[in-house]
Amino acid sequence: MPTTRETVLAALHARLQPIAALTLRDEVLPERIPAVGLIILRDGQPGEPEVTLSPLRYHYQHRAELEVVVQAGTGRASAFDDLIAAIGSALEADRTLGGLCDWVEAEAQASVDLPVEGAAALKAAVITVVLHYSTTGPLA
Repeated sequence: MPTTRETVLAALHARLQPIAALTLRDEVLPERIPAVGLIILRDGQPGEPEVTLSPLRYHYQHRAELEVVVQAGTGRASAFDDLIAAIGSALEADRTLGGLCDWVEAEAQASVDLPVEGAAALKAAVITVVLHYSTTGPLA
């Protein structure tokens, strides 16, 4: 039986699947970036939980990361902005991931341009997604 952590991360990954970009989980950056863009979900860290004792519950603010990459000649900035907006819309459409989380919140991205020798530059960002959920134990 999967842990709450894994269930929540799988639900986040599934929530991102309908976006036009290729969405991977904990994969290495591929050599070629699809024209529609790329999202890589990194599991991140659950952090230190707050604990309530009656009943015993561990309340996490798990910080997962989305690596977002677009490589396109003209219109790269627009394609990147569209992809970021699509991620925001997907998360806002179900802030509880079907009831698995108390709340899901994305933090603002810090984007960078990455030059690629002999090819169009990459526009990339890391978006931290904070997943608020509770478990019955630190390994549950």
